[in-house]
Amino acid sequence: MLIRSRVPLRISFGGGGTDVSPYCERRGGVVMNATIDRYATVSLSPLVDKTIEIESIDYDAALKYDVDQFLAYDGHLDLIKGVVNFMRKAYNVSHGFRLRIHNDAPPGSGLGSSSAVCVAVVGAFRHWLNLPMTPYEVAEMAYQIERHELGIKGGRQDQYAAAFGGFNFIEFNGTKTIVNPLRLRNDVVCELNHRLILAYVGGSHDSSKILSSQIKDMASGNEETLKSLDRAKELAIAMKAALLTDNLDDFGLLLDEAWESKKRFTAGITTPKIDAIYEKAKSAGALGGKVSGAGGGGFMFFFAKPDKRYAITKALQDEGVKTVNYSFTDMGLYSWEVR
Repeated sequence: MLIRSRVPLRISFGGGGTDVSPYCERRGGVVMNATIDRYATVSLSPLVDKTIEIESIDYDAALKYDVDQFLAYDGHLDLIKGVVNFMRKAYNVSHGFRLRIHNDAPPGSGLGSSSAVCVAVVGAFRHWLNLPMTPYEVAEMAYQIERHELGIKGGRQDQYAAAFGGFNFIEFNGTKTIVNPLRLRNDVVCELNHRLILAYVGGSHDSSKILSSQIKDMASGNEETLKSLDRAKELAIAMKAALLTDNLDDFGLLLDEAWESKKRFTAGITTPKIDAIYEKAKSAGALGGKVSGAGGGGFMFFFAKPDKRYAITKALQDEGVKTVNYSFTDMGLYSWEVR
C-alpha cells in the first residue's frame, strides 16, 4: 500500500505577523490568505522490516534509521524528523516505513512551503494510522512540532492555510484559532486570479531570522512595530470586506498600504532590489502588492489595474523577474491510497 498526502501552498494577503507570539496572545491577530495550485506532497509506504527511510526529492537527500532510533536534529531534513519523532512517541509507531517528500516551492519562497510539508507529513500519518483528527487538530499538531519540538520561529497561519485550503480569514486569540472560510463569487475569484500577478523575485528569505527580530521588537514594546502590526490587522479586516463586496480596486489599494505597513515591522523585510521591482510594477499599472511571507526575497505578487496586467508582466520581465502561472484552489489537506 502507498499513501499520498498533499496540501496547497498559500499567498498571504494581509495580517501576516499578527499571528506570531507574543502579539497574538496580547492583542489578538487576524490574517487574510488564499491557497494556490502549488503543493507539498508526501508519499508514505509501510515496510515489512524495522527501518525508517526518508527521501527528499528536492534536496536529493536520503536518510535511513532503525525504527527505535531517535532522529537527531542536525540541520538535515529536521522538519521531517520532528514529525516522525513526535508521531512515534505519541502513537507508539513500531512499524518501518518510507517517506518521500516533494515541494513545488523551496523553503524561503514566502508561500508557506515548510509548514505545508509538515502538515502533509502529519496528514500521511493520520491516514496510515487511521487517526480521527480534524483539520484544526492537524494544523495545531504541525504548529506544535515546528515551534516547540524544533524551536523554529514563526506564526500560525501557514499550518491552518495548508490544512483547510481556500480563501480564509483566520483569527488568532491567544492559543485559540478560528478559521472563517470566505464564500466569494466565482467571477470575483476569476477576476482576482487574472489581475493578481505572482512573480519570483529571486533569492530566499530566512523567515526565522526576520521573525526573531520582529518578536524581539514586540516583546520590548517597540512602538513602531506594535503600531504597524495593529494597522496590518485593520487592513486585513478591510481586505476581507473588499472581497466580499466585490470591490477589487479597493483590495489592490489595501495591498499597497499593507506592504508599506509590513516594511515597518522590523529590519530585513525589504531590500533595495525588492523596492525597485515594486516601483517598476506600480509605474506599469499595479495598484498594490507585497512580498508573500516574512520578507527579504522569494515570491511577490502585484495587483493590476483592469487593463494593465500585460504591461506589468512585461515590466517585471524586463527586470529579470519571472512571473508564474497559478490558480486558486479550495482543497486543503487531502490523502489517498495507491494500491
